[in-house]
Amino acid sequence: MNYTVVTTKIDPQMKKEAMETADALGMPLSVVIKAFLKQFIRTRSVYFSADGEEPTTYLLESLHQSEKDKTAGKVTSFTTGKAALDYLDAEIANEKQNK
Repeated sequence: MNYTVVTTKIDPQMKKEAMETADALGMPLSVVIKAFLKQFIRTRSVYFSADGEEPTTYLLESLHQSEKDKTAGKVTSFTTGKAALDYLDAEIANEKQNK
């Protein structure tokens, strides 16, 4: 079988951690990358998981502020994308009238 080389730029720490993880699973990193590419071709999709990830302090603070804004009535929410677009169109129209 013929092979070709795929070059990508990643930071050295990510490469080190990926190689260590693949090694811990008993396979070279190239096998992991090939498996990912085969799945990508087969499913025509990319799946990412945040399983096991912890939210950052910034994200938690932002979510808390969003909840406070929502409770205070400072947030406009929509049930459909069309409703959101209609709202934005009206806001733009109002801005143009006020200029």
